[in-house]
Amino acid sequence: MNKEEAIEIAQHQAEEMYRTGQFLCSEAVPVVANEYLGKPMPDEVVKLASGFPVGLGFAGCVCGGLVGGVMALGLKYGRTEPGSPTPGMFEASKELHDRFKSQRGSTCCRVLIRKFQLGSPEHIQQCIQITGEVAADVIDILSRDVKNPTKTDGENKYG
Repeated sequence: MNKEEAIEIAQHQAEEMYRTGQFLCSEAVPVVANEYLGKPMPDEVVKLASGFPVGLGFAGCVCGGLVGGVMALGLKYGRTEPGSPTPGMFEASKELHDRFKSQRGSTCCRVLIRKFQLGSPEHIQQCIQITGEVAADVIDILSRDVKNPTKTDGENKYG
């Protein structure tokens, strides 16, 4: 499977997770990235992302999809040992932020949804789309030097 196919699958999968109510924006993106990378983290990693939807728990701050995207990048570029380096983490996070801001004009959830009534079909559709776009951008960034993600349990949909 080539990079473009992996990106398309990730976008569709993240959108479907949101659309069907399985996961919200901040949760769907790390789930998709974890799958793409061969599940280096247990499924419970999604718990870490559950407080970020609607701009940090309905606070309206930074978009939960973007936060979930940065968390997802940490699966590859983050660290687990105190003081160890994080080569590529800040650059990848900034790139994701800059792509998002360029596409949407703002990273603030309150600004992004101001035209919609909270929970309306239009609001939900926009968030589904944003979730998919962020997932696609994350997989694009992660795929730069991931030639063949490892299959760990036979469930990797990215071949």
